[in-house]
Amino acid sequence: MNFLAHLFLSGTISPLMIGNFIGDYVKGRQLERFAPEIQEGIKLHRKIDAFTDSHMIVRESTERFKPCYQRYASVVVDVIYDHYLASLWDDYSAVSLSDYVDEVHTYLLKHYFSLPNRVKGFLPFLIKSRRLENYRHLSGIEKSLAIMSNHTSLPPKSECAMLVLKDQYEELKQEFKLFFDDLQNMVNTELNLDKG
Repeated sequence: MNFLAHLFLSGTISPLMIGNFIGDYVKGRQLERFAPEIQEGIKLHRKIDAFTDSHMIVRESTERFKPCYQRYASVVVDVIYDHYLASLWDDYSAVSLSDYVDEVHTYLLKHYFSLPNRVKGFLPFLIKSRRLENYRHLSGIEKSLAIMSNHTSLPPKSECAMLVLKDQYEELKQEFKLFFDDLQNMVNTELNLDKG
């Protein structure tokens, strides 16, 4: 899953959410540098990624993008799934997406100095562009994939991804919905175990 899903799955706006947001930028035992609640968020991030990578439905979605992206197809599906979460937001949250994004931005800025340097580097742009909110638009997804191809090893094939997405939109939406129900159940179980 990508940024929006990791933030949303954290539940309340809290240090756990910071850890879940920065999880990709904290390797191995680097997590020990962070406060305990942020560490828990990083661990949750890793569990979400492991669950996602091994899920049969996600693998079906990934196959749809392999002609464009080969081994990077799963990265693209993470972004595509954030599109469906954003576009179906009202099915999952009583708070509007715009208000939620405002709250997240405010909280992340308040804790800016506890973020890894790489996150500090892109956070102002993520906020200014309202990328989390713009995931709901296909143009926002295309732009995100283009940005990723400029700053990571993701191949610059966003046009191909958008063709697949538009052509198989309803099938991918159903796959997302089924998978996201399973993912929410897994996360709720994890969070309740931590409270117990």
